[in-house]
This record gives sequence, C-alpha cells and structure tokens, in this order.
Amino acid sequence: MNEVGSIPNEISMLRALNSIGENIIIADKQFLIKWMNSNASKLMSVIAPLYQLEDSQSFIGLSMDYFYKRPELQRQVMDRLETTHRTRITIRDRFVTDIVVTPIMNDLNEIEGYIVMLMDVTTKSEEEKKKEELIKELSIPILHVWKNTIALPLIGEYDAERADLLISSVLMECSSHRIEYVLISLIGLRNFDSEVQFYIQKLYDCLKLIGAKCILVGISPKLAISMGALERDIPTYSTTYAGLEVIIEQQKQN
Repeated sequence: MNEVGSIPNEISMLRALNSIGENIIIADKQFLIKWMNSNASKLMSVIAPLYQLEDSQSFIGLSMDYFYKRPELQRQVMDRLETTHRTRITIRDRFVTDIVVTPIMNDLNEIEGYIVMLMDVTTKSEEEKKKEELIKELSIPILHVWKNTIALPLIGEYDAERADLLISSVLMECSSHRIEYVLISLIGLRNFDSEVQFYIQKLYDCLKLIGAKCILVGISPKLAISMGALERDIPTYSTTYAGLEVIIEQQKQN
C-alpha cells in the first residue's frame, strides 16, 4: 500500500524520527551506521564502553555487524530483505534487545539503507529474571474443569519457593473466581516425601480458611504406599474423573 498525504514542509523527517520514543538508527546499504536519534544515542553511550568506544558518536561509520555474533548470516538476511525483519540479540552478554530492521527502498525498489530499531532493551540479568518468572508461572498450570472447580496438576519436584508460589497462586485464583473445589492431581509427582506432604497439608489448611474444599486425585497404588497417612482428613480418589463425579454430586445436593 502506498503512503497517503504529504509531510508539511516545516516538518523535518529527522526531527520526526527523533521525536519517536524508540531507539532509532539509520544505516546505509553497506550496513554502516550513519545517524541515530537522541534515545538511541543515550543507549549507545551506555553500550559504547563494552566495545572499548568512548560514546555513541564513536559508532557513527561503524558496521551494524558489531551487534551480531555471526554477521555473515545477518548479511545474507539483509541482502534479501523486502519487509521488516525482527530478531532478538544479546549485546556483549550484558544487554538483551529486539532489533527490528526495515529496508529503505527507492523508486526502483532497490535498497538505499535501513532503519534499525532497538526495542525492549533490558539487561541480561533482567531478561533471565523474566524467564524465571515465566517458567514459574508455566510450572503452575491451573485448569478450570467444572463450575467453581479447578484442577491443579502437580508436576516434577517441589521446594519451599515453588510450593509457596503454588499456594499463593491457587489462593488468588480461588478468591478471584469464587472457587469451591480444588482437585489436586498427584499423577505427575516424582515422589511423595514428607516435605511434599507438608506442602499439600498447608494448601489444604489455607483452602479451608477461605471456604474451598481440597480433593486429591491421580493416586496410583505405588504412590499410595509412599504417601502413608495424611495428618488431615483429605478426600482421595484414584482418578480425576472419580473426584469430579463426587464434586458434581455434592453441587447437585447444594
């Protein structure tokens, strides 16, 4: 689609690019840095010492290859680029950013240069923290399986940190959605030692305080032997289906 309208004479394109709240760099067709807006200049001044450079001005005239571990592969992508290309890179093992490259085409549809945007820049430690938080969220799958009922498959191993996260997540879900029953599936547990037993009993007690009922399901004969006796009178069933049947029947009676 072609552009529509015209830019007023009093508006400079470079001033317009400088006003955009992103880190914008312009490179020529040889991929050499020719200009950067003020946001990018501030960022590059922070990055410059990682390349033994003085400041952002030192990047002018240098190649964008600086930012890639394997620049020859990136060059192949750039040579064939027709639309916007986006990838995630790590800069000197310190910063992580999305780099968005858009070709500047002339009237003959030939590349004259590139607009490069560095977006969502974070330090590597911040990036790792985000990944850890995401992994933690994914490690606690809460499934809505019936009216006012959620299922919580316990998978892998649990330490104090993961158990506390699990309990707080379940309690928040119960409070937000008026959950009455929580089916805790043990089928994915690697073992059921005293520590896991303590966490389940703690979750049971917390759920009881907010008026939700806890039911254990997915208990195999092997797991039943390793479980021993629970300190609380928690209903247990061999399958999720059996536990859900009990819940449906109780809801009918209520």
